[in-house]
Amino acid sequence: MESPVQLVEGTTSKKVFWSALGAGILTLALLLVSFGVSGVAYAVPIAGVGDFYVEFDKLVGTGYTFYPKMGETGTSDSAPQGTNLIENLTIDNLQLYKDFKVGGEWIRVKIAASKPVQISGLQHDADLIEADAKFQNLVVQEKHSDDWQKQFKQTSSTIVLEHAKLKTHYLFQKTINMNGMKLTVEKINK
Repeated sequence: MESPVQLVEGTTSKKVFWSALGAGILTLALLLVSFGVSGVAYAVPIAGVGDFYVEFDKLVGTGYTFYPKMGETGTSDSAPQGTNLIENLTIDNLQLYKDFKVGGEWIRVKIAASKPVQISGLQHDADLIEADAKFQNLVVQEKHSDDWQKQFKQTSSTIVLEHAKLKTHYLFQKTINMNGMKLTVEKINK
């Protein structure tokens, strides 16, 4: 006779979670203070935390390149995405956030900037971009290759995105100047 299966519900230790989150926020604060003196951070990657979202009112950039790729996400080892490269850009009303489920509650960790953000050397991988877009000198180029990720590329001298929301999986900036930055952690309803 088979023994009955007993279901066990997992829980998250709130003490461990809040301690780890606090340590992470403290580390982030120390990093921000260290570059706050000069106002510039160098080589800032954000990856490995799963899907996160970037929203802003307006982005104006120069030296834009887009190409398709397969990349890691918070739920898959390999999923279709697009890589966006922008040499220099300015973003108005930047908001970057990630939602986490802790026990039975949702929290949002959010970084926002009340002043324009200047970035150089941006690499951004996303599977969703919703925006009003304008390009100058737009070139869409196909190449013969057995590798589908090398068959298509889009470039433009300038890009303008307005009223944008992006579902992001990887974000890297060579330098970022984020005056008026605010970090918040809050409970949300989903």
